[in-house]
Amino acid sequence: MLRMPVTVKSLPRKKRKAVLSATGAIAALILLSGCGQVITLIPTSTPVPEPGATFSPPSGPTPVFTATPAPVTPPPTPTFTPTPEPTVYLVRPGDTLSRIAIQYGVSVEALQEENNILDPRTLQPGQQLVIPFGNTAPDGQVQVRPTPTPLPFTHQKVHFSFTPLGGLWVLGEVENANAFTLEQVRVGVKLLDANQTTLAEGHGSALLNLVEPGGVAPFAILFEKSPKEFASYQIYPLSGVPAYEGGYYQDLVVEELAFEGELFSSYQVTGTVRNVGQDEALDVQVIITAYDSLDRVIAARTIAPALNVIASDGVARFTAILVPLGGPIESILAVAQGRRYPSGN
Repeated sequence: MLRMPVTVKSLPRKKRKAVLSATGAIAALILLSGCGQVITLIPTSTPVPEPGATFSPPSGPTPVFTATPAPVTPPPTPTFTPTPEPTVYLVRPGDTLSRIAIQYGVSVEALQEENNILDPRTLQPGQQLVIPFGNTAPDGQVQVRPTPTPLPFTHQKVHFSFTPLGGLWVLGEVENANAFTLEQVRVGVKLLDANQTTLAEGHGSALLNLVEPGGVAPFAILFEKSPKEFASYQIYPLSGVPAYEGGYYQDLVVEELAFEGELFSSYQVTGTVRNVGQDEALDVQVIITAYDSLDRVIAARTIAPALNVIASDGVARFTAILVPLGGPIESILAVAQGRRYPSGN
């Protein structure tokens, strides 16, 4: 039998009212049920990127760094324990190898071997002798090299620059506070936290072979892995001995010094080295130091001129590229150094 769908209109009037009333009740229940639920949308937070350091491009001939480290407050008085360095004895008039050997409790043969001395009679006043250690003295005891006290020098014009790889360059100058010339000058740097605990420590040498009384020499020390923040630092002398100046050639003068370049990019430095002495200069080098407007060292490097052997009254030109650590460069200092032929050649 075919059944037709039932509609409200097809029902009798009483049944139609009943159906409409039931339908209305059901709709009301649905509406009441819907109104009883409260749906709250939880907003999604937008992540905020953490601040990061901004670095300059990697360096060319000299490293490039522009980020500024945490505020640095130098401690009032640095305290340190120097790293043991070789004991160097300065020969005085009347000294002999045997007398020096007795003084330090070593053998004459050990002194000769340590200092490449073939003939003890060639000993000269002002000559430096490295005192050997770990040798057996005449009484059979093993000698230990004593820890020397570094000669005093000060530091100045310090500048810090982070590297893109998480390292830190510390640049500055040492100043010789003695009445005599120094050589083998080395400095140490400690980075400290707020409790004066050492976070990192590094060592480096001055770029000049000789530092005259009242003279300065730049240094550059790299911390390959450095703390991101430090509260203070210490810079202290590690070594420095009276210089034996006989092997160095000091009659070299830098002339026609000039530099040009962009404010925060590379600079080209040019000049000449003139030999104003009477002998030939060997292994000639030029040490260049750049300063910013605050008189801090922001670049330092050693280069060789076009000729590293310069005859008396001879001239050699040099060209160098400097990339400042923050810049711009305000001024530049250039000093030449060299060696002379050993006596008897």
